[in-house]
Amino acid sequence: MRTFGCQMNEHDSERISGLLEADGMAEANAMDEADVIVLNTCCIRENADNKLYAQLGQLKHLKKANPRLQIAVAGCLAQKDRDLIREKAGHVDVVFGTHNVHRAAELLTEARESGPIVEILEETAREDAAAFPSALPAKRESDFAAWVTIQIGCDNNCAFCIVPAVRGPEISREFAGLVTEVKALADVGVTEVTLLGQNVNSYGRDIQLARRQAGEDVRVRPLFGDLLRDVGAIDGIRRVRYTSPHPKDLRPETITAMAETDAVCEHLHFPLQAGSDRILAQMHRGYTGERFLEKLQEARAGVPDLAVTTDIIVGFPGETEDDFVRTLEVAAEARFDSAYTFVYSPRPGTEAAEWTDKFIPAEVTKDRMERLRTVIERSSRARHAERVGKTEIAAVFGPSKRDPDVMSGRTRQNKLVHFASDKPLKAGTYARVKIVDSGMHYLRGELLDITALPTHRTRIPVVSA
Repeated sequence: MRTFGCQMNEHDSERISGLLEADGMAEANAMDEADVIVLNTCCIRENADNKLYAQLGQLKHLKKANPRLQIAVAGCLAQKDRDLIREKAGHVDVVFGTHNVHRAAELLTEARESGPIVEILEETAREDAAAFPSALPAKRESDFAAWVTIQIGCDNNCAFCIVPAVRGPEISREFAGLVTEVKALADVGVTEVTLLGQNVNSYGRDIQLARRQAGEDVRVRPLFGDLLRDVGAIDGIRRVRYTSPHPKDLRPETITAMAETDAVCEHLHFPLQAGSDRILAQMHRGYTGERFLEKLQEARAGVPDLAVTTDIIVGFPGETEDDFVRTLEVAAEARFDSAYTFVYSPRPGTEAAEWTDKFIPAEVTKDRMERLRTVIERSSRARHAERVGKTEIAAVFGPSKRDPDVMSGRTRQNKLVHFASDKPLKAGTYARVKIVDSGMHYLRGELLDITALPTHRTRIPVVSA
């Protein structure tokens, strides 16, 4: 499995891997040892396309050396490009999209028997439970942390975003089923869950609307605050995270649920995208820069010690210098803990991609990106420095990549923390750490004590004779 893109794709890859293992396969150690290679793709930015086709070009010699090798392309770019993938890379055996992940193993079997297959469904049927990730087996990358998809699709129409075209309209999973899934995860020792959706804080609005249309006397409202409370109350779940909310849909009951539910972490990913009201209106974001800051202040007032991260696009079509300066002003006032910053990338099929006469020259976007990074880095360093002297609980995920004697983990605020330990700590251990130093992207601490040991069961791979 090779995955490009967001957590939704990562979670889909876990499901695809689970399906293939349920079909009798085992994970290969390297690509040149594999009988099946699946590339799960993203199409949010143009470089994702380039990465896929570069990877497919590299795989061509493997296919030539091993004609039995099957190559599958899945995910958002497959949903968008469809037959174009096989036109550009004829050695691909299977192309399937975002609405038929559950068919991965079947399609590979069919392709072995009858030749290459391109199968793209236009949308996920609400009543087709098998199409939802929860219905599929999963091979999780972590034993103690799990992703849980609470909705698929998106009903927003942001001018820059291809997601509604490749993921379809919003469909929320049934509330009780989600709670049952998290309980099952807790039963096998999962202690941290991340709730996933394209717009998580609108979760359940479609469920309520359907009930109202069926004649029930219910108020049509999001159920996300209720879901946070119920998931956070499950025995064994120590941490609940979620991503990503939409600023226009952040409601007081969500903030209250975060504050009152001990398991819900003090971290909010809050995508700004731009600070200029004019650009935000052209993006169809549904808020102004001032309203964004007001909602951010409400969240910080309601949830003490809240860490806030964001997404910002530089060089949206028609962005003037005054527009960009306003983005700098809002970003500076927001004092983000960190930000994912991107140069605008036109995606065919989106509204903004048609505004070619308004595209911003590369030299201008490069300059603006550097100026934005200066603002973001200043606030990141300051926010991290504020943690020095505090005591944090770190969920350990393993040794540092640079030093095996140093353990790495995440705080409740989702900050990376490194600390020395006289013995290795298993992933899933919770450790109390005093923060002694900070950098722009990490904290450094001293281990005080262990607060909880891992509770997950060790998975032993079974290989058939």
